[in-house]
Amino acid sequence: MTTIAQNIVETLAANGVRRVYGLPGDSLNGFTDALRATPSIEWVHVRHEEAGAFAAAAEAALTGEIAVCAGSAGPGNLHLINGLYDANRSRVPVLAIAAHIPSTEIGSNYFQETHPQEVFRECSVYAEQVTDAAQMPRILEIAMRTAVEKRGVAVVVLSGDVGLTSTNSDRVTVVRRARPRVVPNDAELREAAGILNAAGKVTILAGAGVEGAHDEVVALADALAAPIVHSMRGKEFIEYDNPFDVGMTGLLGFSSGYRAMEDCDALLMLGTDFPYQQFFPSKAKIIQVDLRGEQLGRRVPLDLGLVGDVRDTAAALLPLVPRKKRRTHLESSLKHYAKARSKLDDLATPTKKGQPLHPQFVTRTLDRLAAEDAVFTADVGTPVIWAARYLTMNGRRRLVGSFTHGSMANALPHAMGAQAAFPGRQVVALAGDGGLSMLLGELLTLQQNRLPVKLVVFNNASLNFIELEMKSVGFVNFGTGLDNPNFAAVAEAMGIKGVRVNDSSELEAGLAEALAHDGPALVDVATMREELAMPPTITAQQAGGFTLYALRTVLSGRGDEVLDLAKANWRRVF
Repeated sequence: MTTIAQNIVETLAANGVRRVYGLPGDSLNGFTDALRATPSIEWVHVRHEEAGAFAAAAEAALTGEIAVCAGSAGPGNLHLINGLYDANRSRVPVLAIAAHIPSTEIGSNYFQETHPQEVFRECSVYAEQVTDAAQMPRILEIAMRTAVEKRGVAVVVLSGDVGLTSTNSDRVTVVRRARPRVVPNDAELREAAGILNAAGKVTILAGAGVEGAHDEVVALADALAAPIVHSMRGKEFIEYDNPFDVGMTGLLGFSSGYRAMEDCDALLMLGTDFPYQQFFPSKAKIIQVDLRGEQLGRRVPLDLGLVGDVRDTAAALLPLVPRKKRRTHLESSLKHYAKARSKLDDLATPTKKGQPLHPQFVTRTLDRLAAEDAVFTADVGTPVIWAARYLTMNGRRRLVGSFTHGSMANALPHAMGAQAAFPGRQVVALAGDGGLSMLLGELLTLQQNRLPVKLVVFNNASLNFIELEMKSVGFVNFGTGLDNPNFAAVAEAMGIKGVRVNDSSELEAGLAEALAHDGPALVDVATMREELAMPPTITAQQAGGFTLYALRTVLSGRGDEVLDLAKANWRRVF
């Protein structure tokens, strides 16, 4: 007879799952033993379950298929939570196997006892416990289908002893994602077209929902004479081969994206849940298109909300919007973008000999040297800013990050999942020193699993973005300094190639050496601590905050920090 654990593994194999990320434990023994007997599925041994969940999230994001992670009872599966939050908020299909204490001990405050269904409820689209063999394989099938159709995390909770019981059915089901065509009705499309045709200045805001709709959105922008502003998650899908692109807006963006939205009289939101209300236009009519109706109007009041797939909806709208002859808004926005882009590029310069490097220069050099189909991951914090502004997407490159959940320490484990899923592609992690050190043990995962990930560490000896946030509201930096090791030497001690870069003249050779290495490699780059990442528009409150920060810092006897800040950012002033 087939056990429940064996049936789970057989079903995973039938559905094309090729790896499971996790750590073993006695409550998982039945499951991992079934994996041992299944050559088509690899057990990717991680050093922390959180990293396993992040890795699964990245794999699912890149492949669009269900990815799997597992954790043992109690603390083991609790460690999955942060990575599962990231996966669920990124809307990627992940199945988590959460082992549980012996079924006869549930409710007795037993060793390692938690209540997994309650714990995982908020970070999943489905979380159920198997307590009887008769529930299987139906619960697994429901979990997988829910993860695939709702694009989120499904959790199956399973006591170790229950996993070893025989199933009543050895049925194996292949779950295939439905791909319906979803477009607004004709009346809604005509209403949207009426608003867009009447507007003199239309701007498009494109998010992750434009994936697979590049050509349709660009064609619509041409007809509407609309500049296209993109969110961070939309960057990889719409920025390339796009003559209407004017960059990003939001905290990571720059002035041209902000201006194109603020100056429009009609904003067309396509597949975006952009959360920052202060960056929406104050007077424009707003149309939002999203496949999830519950998201309509969540961030800003709408004049019209449409439920539909972006690709099909854009294609349906196109015949209803004659090509605009007046294109001054588009032309002005493109000119502003060219100036903003030039100013950003001017910041990507080498420093004087012996000085820490400008992170803009590091990222621009990496962008130039990386493969045309590279997969990039970026830590939350300033590495995401530099990735947003200096990595070039081309339709083949990919960019993964914790862009919605906003967790530190994501770059390395995301890169693990990307490399495991695509062993032949170059995978590069832009890691912060704080993020890397938080899950530093995963360097051993790279070495043990022979994952040739390349890490570029922005080593500024600080939690840099947090310092920037403190400065912007007038606080003196506190608790943000990091006493870092030589990360290159740490990598070497773990069996990974390590390269240390202390001078701008060393950067290109150091990056090239690491990228050419046939195994995992880490480049530890000393970068400017006081480099400012300016938002696209500075509020009076932020300007006042910086003034207050400078005064407080000087008065606290740390005036040298203000001088360092001025030295690091003189290029923005002169």
